[in-house]
Amino acid sequence: MTQLSVCTALPPRPNESFAVGLLRRMLEIPSLSYEERPLAELLVRSMRELGFDARVDEAGNAVGEIERGGTRAVDGPTVMLLGHMDTVSGEVPVQARDGLLYGRGAVDAKGPLAAMICAAAAADRFRGRIVVVGAVEEETVLSRGAAHIGRTHRQPDALVIGEPSGWDTAVLGYKGKLDLVYEVEVPATHGSNPDPKASELAAACWAQLLDLLGPDAGHGSFDRPGPTLESITGDLTSARVEMSVRVPPGFDHDGLVSRLSERLPQGRLDLVNAVRAVRVGRTDPVVRALSAAIRRQGVRPGAKVKTATSDMNTLAEGWRIPMATYGPGDSKLDHSDQEHIVLSDYLSAIKVLTDALHELSDTLRPAASDPTEAHHRGQR
Repeated sequence: MTQLSVCTALPPRPNESFAVGLLRRMLEIPSLSYEERPLAELLVRSMRELGFDARVDEAGNAVGEIERGGTRAVDGPTVMLLGHMDTVSGEVPVQARDGLLYGRGAVDAKGPLAAMICAAAAADRFRGRIVVVGAVEEETVLSRGAAHIGRTHRQPDALVIGEPSGWDTAVLGYKGKLDLVYEVEVPATHGSNPDPKASELAAACWAQLLDLLGPDAGHGSFDRPGPTLESITGDLTSARVEMSVRVPPGFDHDGLVSRLSERLPQGRLDLVNAVRAVRVGRTDPVVRALSAAIRRQGVRPGAKVKTATSDMNTLAEGWRIPMATYGPGDSKLDHSDQEHIVLSDYLSAIKVLTDALHELSDTLRPAASDPTEAHHRGQR
């Protein structure tokens, strides 16, 4: 396990001009999945400027750590703030207009990540350790950046995932996801031959999946599975279908794959990736801290669940700790040609995160202070 050295100097507090400038610089650097290195290097430089001990790790993540409280810091909690650096393709010219900042990733998810960096630097009443991660490849099937963090970093005492929730709302959970691939080949034959053709078998596979999921399946409900036909290609002799299913908590992944395989007379069905759903309650300490911080901004806090997936799913697979997702931005603008963030919301989110970090510092009991937990960690 790689350990970061500790920076104990009190860092400067970023002002609004710095916060907006940081986000704009992030937007000006393209960072498609697998091409995040230039952005990671910018974030490392920026975090060091703010007093973090920062580096690019083995997976390409930008990782910064800051510790406050002197000798008291070791008795304080460790809180991780993790957002992702990568974006989908598509150019959105970077420009500020009428209080809005446009650019690919402004919402998903450079805005939330920039807010996390600024909040961690501004949280000068925090006593303990804050780790900020800009993760790679969240927009891909395997979320390699978050998976690497889960394997190599000591489990923190709390986790905030940076995704657009709206500055006055926390996200309590996400659906899980199954990625399926069906491939089939059959001998060449005339189109009038009654034997099934590869293209027909591919279409039938999708139909069988829909039948297994039932008539109520769809993306409109958190509690029901939602299928997507990602692609279907082929001809009479060979065909390939890529499908995904967003699944609710408790869904039987293996059972679905087994039942679908039994219905396919030929070909091969592969489960490429499976991520389980995650959901926390409103009493989760991170949710409570975020909600209290939003309330102190004079707004009634909201809470919601999402039918997509995020790095919260990935890290919840191994970490049983308080967690929630939070960040400025309207998720309806994710991946759109009009992606933009409201700058006043972005600045409000920095205040909320800063306040929430202060509250977590006061209310969280570090797991390492529990001798039993410390013993279990030593056995891992």
